Amino acid sequence: MTLESPCKPLSQESLSVDILLDDIVLTHSLFLPTEKFLQELHQYFVWAGGMEGPEGLGRKQACLAMLLHFLDTYQGLLQEEEGAGRIIKDLYLLIMKDESLYQDLRDDTLRLHQLVETVELKIPEETQPPSKQVKPLFRHFRRIDSCLQTRVAFRGSDEIFCRVYMPDHSYVTIRSRLSASVQDILGSVTEKLQYSEEPAGREDSLILVAVASSGEKVLLQPTEDCVFTTLGINSHLFACTRDSYEALVPLPEEIQVSPGDTEIHRVEPEDVANHLTAFHWELFRCVHELEFVDYVFHGERGRRETANLELLLQRCSEVTHWVATEVLLCEAAGKRAQLLKKFIKIAAICKQNQDLLSFYAVVMGLDNAAVSRLRLTWEKLPGKFKNLFRKLENLTDPCRNHKSYREVISKMKPPVIPFVPLILKDLTFLHEGSKTLVDGLVNIEKLHSVAEKVRTVRKYRSRPLCLDMEASPHHLQTKAYVRQFQVIDNQNLLFELSYKLEANSQ
Repeated sequence: MTLESPCKPLSQESLSVDILLDDIVLTHSLFLPTEKFLQELHQYFVWAGGMEGPEGLGRKQACLAMLLHFLDTYQGLLQEEEGAGRIIKDLYLLIMKDESLYQDLRDDTLRLHQLVETVELKIPEETQPPSKQVKPLFRHFRRIDSCLQTRVAFRGSDEIFCRVYMPDHSYVTIRSRLSASVQDILGSVTEKLQYSEEPAGREDSLILVAVASSGEKVLLQPTEDCVFTTLGINSHLFACTRDSYEALVPLPEEIQVSPGDTEIHRVEPEDVANHLTAFHWELFRCVHELEFVDYVFHGERGRRETANLELLLQRCSEVTHWVATEVLLCEAAGKRAQLLKKFIKIAAICKQNQDLLSFYAVVMGLDNAAVSRLRLTWEKLPGKFKNLFRKLENLTDPCRNHKSYREVISKMKPPVIPFVPLILKDLTFLHEGSKTLVDGLVNIEKLHSVAEKVRTVRKYRSRPLCLDMEASPHHLQTKAYVRQFQVIDNQNLLFELSYKLEANSQ
């Protein structure tokens, strides 16, 4: 497949040049890996350089326009692409030496120079940058000063600290790249064990296993990478020998059921909702739009760079389980009913904030079967709140392809935090519903549809979020609480708690 490959034309639609450029940059990985795409662009420019007159100049101008749009879109992602960085730098030097382009497109060539300087291309031969600061993943935050920091985007080369547990629940702490392979992680664990006082032989033929709080185990293959961000909320990595695999058991629950009110009982719903929105906006802003394409199309660029998107999806699940956890840890029926009211208010305020991710997550938490079965608790709710919750539930109704939700979000103006799983569902439908190549031609209709969906993400973030958050005495305490929930994600345990509260509810 080359840049000269024919394409299946769009029916009844004429695309502007800018939109067509955007479609290609956002979706070329469906039919051409990024490094190969850039090689083709480089060769195209060299070929155009051998042509005389306006035709050659026009082709070089088109090549420059494509490169500018590519750099504009990829930006920080190119810091992870060594091969791509070399090709871009070579093409950049060719363009800057072209006198005809400089004379006719001085502003564009200057902009190209600025973009190349900005994206800090990673070139293999160049001196490596100084060591990066080690970043903690948000669900591992325990220090308040860390969780209060503004979120920044993760990249595969970022280094993190991670605990890897042994069958007896002892652990070693390793420093690793976020994109490290299972083999790399096991290498770090082995090295740690060799220099520790752990019993000898434990490092022989180690395997890496993800163990969920429910006890479910997943054996990770040596070539798998980016495993840290794919772990469940309360899942942990275990290193063990094959003969001890079956004996692995999850760590004890971190949440201890104890009498007394938790933080949720002491905070106002407006404060919680606003802090949810502010945090989720930070996380949403960290997700590069190309992560949506990579996530659904499984890294056909050559590397799956979806860490920020996966963390946002985990956060959505975390909020859902937080709602259920807080309700089911509340033993007094009257206080439980008050909690239901508070969560309904939080969901309503999140919707008002146009934070549909938090809104959805809170409603789904209240709809958790372990919570919804508490008939006696729900009966204590005033009729006004029952009616409000029914209205909120209707917006999450998946009937007619989420018609209610789509109508609501279509009327919202940026900034908006969408329910991200639905965007991924739509992209998956586009991917599975039509072929990328039809009779050897690139299916431009499919590429355009995929790009249009990604452009909605761009639109939602086209304006900054401005929330009126008063600096109350408990502001930082509430912020810390919202950013480091402790939750139970074991559905069996949630049901156990539910039946202890109301054994006979239907």
